[in-house]
Amino acid sequence: MQKAVADTADAADIVMPPAPVTVMPVIIALSFCHMLNDMMQSMISALYPMFKRDFNLDYTQIGLIALTFQLTAALLQPAVGMATDKKPMPFSLAVGMGSTLIGLLMLSVAHNYSLILVSAALVGVGSSVFHPESSRVARAASGGRYGMAQSLFQVGGNAGSAIGPLLASVVVIARGQSSVAWFSFAALVGMLILTRVGYWYRTNMPMTPVRARAQAAGGVVLTRGRVVFAITILAALTFSKNVYTASLGSYLTFYLIDRFGMTLPDAQIHLFVFMAAVAAGTLLGGPMTDRVGRKATMWISILGVLPFTVALPYANLFFTDALLVIIGLLMASAFPAIMVYAQELVPGRVGMIAGIFFGFAFGLGGVGAAAMGRIADATSISYVYTIASFLPVIGLLTALLPNLATARHEAGPARR
Repeated sequence: MQKAVADTADAADIVMPPAPVTVMPVIIALSFCHMLNDMMQSMISALYPMFKRDFNLDYTQIGLIALTFQLTAALLQPAVGMATDKKPMPFSLAVGMGSTLIGLLMLSVAHNYSLILVSAALVGVGSSVFHPESSRVARAASGGRYGMAQSLFQVGGNAGSAIGPLLASVVVIARGQSSVAWFSFAALVGMLILTRVGYWYRTNMPMTPVRARAQAAGGVVLTRGRVVFAITILAALTFSKNVYTASLGSYLTFYLIDRFGMTLPDAQIHLFVFMAAVAAGTLLGGPMTDRVGRKATMWISILGVLPFTVALPYANLFFTDALLVIIGLLMASAFPAIMVYAQELVPGRVGMIAGIFFGFAFGLGGVGAAAMGRIADATSISYVYTIASFLPVIGLLTALLPNLATARHEAGPARR
């Protein structure tokens, strides 16, 4: 049998072995900091209507803010993941949160469009450092309960994404742009907690070579070509999920105002409902991944949401809210399954895989938001949701993913 992709890694590369038992305080601390991180990030998209009004921006310029933030978050994440796989950096999490703090302070005083872009970029850099390394620490603290750890870690981010728009509506839109600075205290709290996590990371997790770690984990042995093919399929599934989610997260308030004549504060509350459903779906996705399997969860989460996305553009306000909850629950449950499946494909490269998929998710969200803004300027905001509703059809590609349980069974004799 051909060698696993993990065996091509340099023997000098190092990663953390998993803790023998689940270290729940570390996972909860990471989840809480993920909530703070994504709460601060989601405020940027929640403030788009205020920026549009105060700086006289069009939808294309709003899309470029989203693109700037998402790409800085996306492009650096794989590099950060690969670097920390080779040389773990226990306190990089606190440093990343510091970049977010600086970005928020700059955003609170930005007086032109260029400074808004720079501020958004700094918040994106903070995200690029935080996500791959914290995901790797969460897996190391999982005690083998990978789906649970990934979903609990991720639900913190989704909860923050739900809380951010609500706080933006209550605090920033009501009190003005300068009040963004108040949220820098959340970044400071995150830095203190992540510094403690860094001490645990450095003290309790001995480092071992990638090959030894991969073999000890019983990683799936697949040829390089099959791994690349599977990663490509997972990227396509992430594309369908995140571009659609970006169209909702970035433009839902505009859609509700345009379609139902809502005020901005009321529209922000409906956005909060959707983001809360996303948080609940992520929490559901981890245990479902551990119980029914990675592929089954992806089938249910991505392709299963199609009837509801197609119905959304034609629903009244009551059913719009109902559909948003169902869509958020189903779509969000896919990400823990995608992450765990990808990490099993390339054992010993948890940071790199986390960086690629978190980065890819952010990047696709930014490109999707920019494209949707361009389409909305050329047509209407309602038309955006009509064409985006068919993206979950890509979920059919799940059928092409290899069965990891079968591959692991076939690899058993070769290992012996």
